[in-house]
Amino acid sequence: MENKFKNPESHMMTHGYKPELSEGAVKCPIFQTSTFVFKTAEEGKSFFEIAYGLREKEPTEELGLIYSRINNPNLEILENRLSLWDKADDCAVFESGMSAISTVLLEFLKPGDLLVYSNPTYGGTDHFINHFLPEIGIHTLGILPNQSIEEVKTEIEKTGHANKLAMIYLETPANPNNALFDMSGLSEQIGKYYEKRNDKQVIVAVDNTYMGPIWQHPLEHGADLTLYSATKYIGGHSDLIAGAVMGRQELMTRVKTLRTFLGNMISPNTAWLLLRSLETLKLRMDKQCDNAQKVAEYLLENDKVEKVYYLGLLHPEEQGYDIYQKQCTGPGAMISFDIVGGEKEAFEFLNALKLIKLAVSLGSTESLVQHPMTMTHAGVDPEHRKKINITEKMIRISVGVENTEDIIKDIKQAFKAVDKKELSHS
Repeated sequence: MENKFKNPESHMMTHGYKPELSEGAVKCPIFQTSTFVFKTAEEGKSFFEIAYGLREKEPTEELGLIYSRINNPNLEILENRLSLWDKADDCAVFESGMSAISTVLLEFLKPGDLLVYSNPTYGGTDHFINHFLPEIGIHTLGILPNQSIEEVKTEIEKTGHANKLAMIYLETPANPNNALFDMSGLSEQIGKYYEKRNDKQVIVAVDNTYMGPIWQHPLEHGADLTLYSATKYIGGHSDLIAGAVMGRQELMTRVKTLRTFLGNMISPNTAWLLLRSLETLKLRMDKQCDNAQKVAEYLLENDKVEKVYYLGLLHPEEQGYDIYQKQCTGPGAMISFDIVGGEKEAFEFLNALKLIKLAVSLGSTESLVQHPMTMTHAGVDPEHRKKINITEKMIRISVGVENTEDIIKDIKQAFKAVDKKELSHS
């Protein structure tokens, strides 16, 4: 009966859970246990054969519960429900977004390989790519949103490692300036081109954190894997840290196998909290998107703002508009803008906010604001940061579910506070 209803939000309360197995509890309990009892020694042997890849599962066979580092009811139900949003074969949940990202990069890259990645990207990802991966012999090439497919190919050839291209890693829209990358174009014209030329698999992985599972579905646009910091929209309440990866079964088997041995899966309690959050995911994100559009339109008309970076303001003649129309179902709830002035004015604005909280992270019920250059992207090389236009003027807002009028009222009074400081200094 459940599968007859096509909309994922209709399944977030029940999918994958059988109340009759848990005393009839309408909500899934927290399975706070480290290990599980086997009915027989033969059953234990069978479960471990599958878990360690000693044999393939039979068509109707399921991996039984073994140990919470390998599987746990809360993790399995969560992964089943998350998979519905992106129509993925399988999902793996992790203890943080960076845990999910680093596991994918370590599984599909080896010394000598070339990784092509988009710029800008989240500061933690940027650091891992530019400081850790080179230390283990992996070559990296950053690409920009204004580069054509041919320009990207030229840059790949210039590295001298084109024959070792193993992964294209995209964050689109990019953090913090909402820059867009053409997933299907890069997948088909770069990934598939080099895969055929080199007879070597090229994985396309997309960090979809900025859009969450609602406003963009990378697997439908050429991606092999979709990654999330589930801390953000999926969790949505600023009360947990988690990550997730989704994709084709053969790739997810590899991701889950490495996760087993790295031991970086989430706890049953965190999985339970995420199950709770999934029930309101679409409601929250719809409200956040509506709020963000109105906030962005207000900022666009404010004479204290030089530029607004928000997908809902893109015009047909602007760079990225066609990509936005092709691969996004909504503009999201992340806004960045350049304030008139510099760090001094940006900090005065941030310090004057009352309703909007000064904190990193995003996608939560409360509106959050931060200064990318000195906070989330402080570790990015200064010259590179300048090149991708993350300047002292930039402020990033994650719009929450508060009343829209109150969010705008708070921003207005913060701009007025900046004006008063300027007058007092003149």
